[in-house]
Amino acid sequence: MPTSKDVARLAGVSQSTVSYVMSGRRPISEETRKRVEAAMEQLAFQPNAGARALASRRSQVIGLAIPFVPDLHMGSIMEFVSVIAATARQSDYDILLVTDDEGPQGLERVVGQQLVDGLIIMQVAGDDARVPVLRNLPVPSVLIGIPEKREGLQCIDADFELAGALCVDELRSLGHKTVTLVDWQDSVVRRHVNYVKRFHRGVDKTAAAAGITVIHAPGRATIAGMEKAVTKALEQSQGIPAFIAPEGANQDLLVEALENLGLVLGRDVSVIVNCPDRIAERQRIPLTTIWMEPAEVSRRAVAMMVRDLADPTPGPHEALELIRPVLKRRKSTIRPPRAR
Repeated sequence: MPTSKDVARLAGVSQSTVSYVMSGRRPISEETRKRVEAAMEQLAFQPNAGARALASRRSQVIGLAIPFVPDLHMGSIMEFVSVIAATARQSDYDILLVTDDEGPQGLERVVGQQLVDGLIIMQVAGDDARVPVLRNLPVPSVLIGIPEKREGLQCIDADFELAGALCVDELRSLGHKTVTLVDWQDSVVRRHVNYVKRFHRGVDKTAAAAGITVIHAPGRATIAGMEKAVTKALEQSQGIPAFIAPEGANQDLLVEALENLGLVLGRDVSVIVNCPDRIAERQRIPLTTIWMEPAEVSRRAVAMMVRDLADPTPGPHEALELIRPVLKRRKSTIRPPRAR
């Protein structure tokens, strides 16, 4: 592996001159700088991250802030984290995970210590305590989620209101008169994350327009709790029942509870869940899904951040982008009458 000493020898300069070119600590003539950079390229020399950070006054690191709360479905979170990390690397950025242990002060710390060039914020609550801090930090930020007051902020998320509407409209087309929405886990609902409210709004508005009754069932973390919630919903349902489970943590429990009660998916009951194709298609009865496109949301969040880091214009960059969810019909929903 070539060293700065090899670069200096090839460029015909001292090793300290190579260091100054990389760090920017001293003025170097344009001719000398180009000669050193040409030697680096010829030798495929990679300066270490510290030297590059000194030269650019950048860390080449993006902070990813995630509050790890009880009952948070880690499978869903990792759908975002893995794509964000991979996409950031394509633009020569690394990711620093910032957990919620320190609260908003953690964001101030990593920015104040110049550990990150910008922040991507996940699991955004309606009155998120991190938002006022973000407004006063001297680095760009992108929120995956939408706070109640988003003025001056860049936000991106799946269109959860449309997702709720698509689910109800699909079940309406299958002839269902009653739909049960199995809610997110209690810890998520208590945080008042905006996507829960938006999904509910999409379900309730579309159902009201179609004359469909909506039953709201609480999310449960145990099979006994889920069976109790499902049984109560079935008692209130008219005609063939239908269930929507937008949180990944609930889908397995819902399917198991329905099967334990003797109901066959796609024959006795319709079920729509939020999960990736690879999981939906390998179930004993393949699941109809509403997918929130976390990979696309993640890629767009990083693109927004990289664009901001390259933009010399100071000040907040307000934006709101909603990614369209995708509904895929499989065998867990009853076929429409004309297809029977």
